[in-house]
Amino acid sequence: MDLQIDGNAALVTASSSGLGKASATALAREGVDVVINGRDEDRLAAARDEIADVATGEVIAQQGDLTDEDEIAALVETTVGEFGGLDHLVTSAGGPPSGPFLETDDEDWYAAYDLLVMSVVRLAREAEPHLQEGEGGTIVNITSRSVKEAIDSLVLSNSVRMSVIGLEKTLSQEFAPDVRANAVLPGPHETARIEELVEQGVERGEHDSYEQGIEDVADNPLERVGDPMELGDTVAFLSSPRSGFINGQSIVIDGGTTGANL
Repeated sequence: MDLQIDGNAALVTASSSGLGKASATALAREGVDVVINGRDEDRLAAARDEIADVATGEVIAQQGDLTDEDEIAALVETTVGEFGGLDHLVTSAGGPPSGPFLETDDEDWYAAYDLLVMSVVRLAREAEPHLQEGEGGTIVNITSRSVKEAIDSLVLSNSVRMSVIGLEKTLSQEFAPDVRANAVLPGPHETARIEELVEQGVERGEHDSYEQGIEDVADNPLERVGDPMELGDTVAFLSSPRSGFINGQSIVIDGGTTGANL
């Protein structure tokens, strides 16, 4: 299927690895010019080379800390300066530490909010005038299935990420009709984040071993964890006119793990 986004420009944050990288890859394969972002210079450069190998558009790497307002502004400025505009914004960020409520302090809460929520607020604010100038701007927020169903030992993600969904729904109304906003809510995928969470669970005694932990997180009707590109392809679809009547939605991508009806 031709997604009809060849020649568009996109900014994908936290895209040196994991689901952000998969989303940038999916867009780049469709001919979109993409700016990718991360804090680690070496990992970012490696991701840029890997994405460029399959890209039919241009791929530029831009270092930046998503908790720094000036660096967020620089990400948008770089995208617009290099590509002459910005058509698609995909927001992603590393997850907050796992752990139960009584083991989190005020600093943990503020850090999680700054990373997960204020990064999206600032990105949307900076990107909005450029998204409006195109012929169908889009925002896709990568969050977590935890906004639909609370996950054990992820109190920060369960609580804070819900603010992103409220923001996404609001932007889908305030930025319309020229800009659409949607969210994807991933379950377990084969990323470093899942490895980290399983290892932390083993340390807390929640899993007998790493292997057992992976089996536990793959407990869904499809009996596996997701391939990051499965989510990336969905992000590319939501960024395209092929999904032109989808707006203000939160799409769970978890192999059927979540038990919520809505």
